[in-house]
Amino acid sequence: MASNHSELPPLPASAGALIFDGSGELLILKTTYKKGWSLPGGQIERGESPWEACQRETLEECGLRVGRARLACVDFLRPRADRLGGLRLLFDCGTLPDDQLAAITLQPDEIERHRFAPPAETVELLTGPVGRRVAAALEAKRCVYLEDGRPVDEVN
Repeated sequence: MASNHSELPPLPASAGALIFDGSGELLILKTTYKKGWSLPGGQIERGESPWEACQRETLEECGLRVGRARLACVDFLRPRADRLGGLRLLFDCGTLPDDQLAAITLQPDEIERHRFAPPAETVELLTGPVGRRVAAALEAKRCVYLEDGRPVDEVN
């Protein structure tokens, strides 16, 4: 039986990066297109892996090349009237050297500014599920699975 891919339900997905400076603070970005702060990252394009999307988006948005990471979080967002939902993957890219961080170059049409903030403050500055996702990833020593930014009791 032939498969018809057009019958498969779409599942939007995005990938983001946790990037730390030498003092353990986290890089966050103020975007031009949504309220609040966010992480480097964005939508996974057709044919692109989540890790490739994380690398591409981080380079596009702030000029940083990330070469190594650990998958820190997979979050499923249920669709709502105001959003498509989908999968959100978060990669812990570790601590980047000061000289690399000093060369941050923002994508002017999408990113207003950047800053580094302590993890607890970062979680407060990020919006809803993103803040919960980062908090869960920072607390865990392994990859965590979430739904709408919250742990699922049956999955550990």
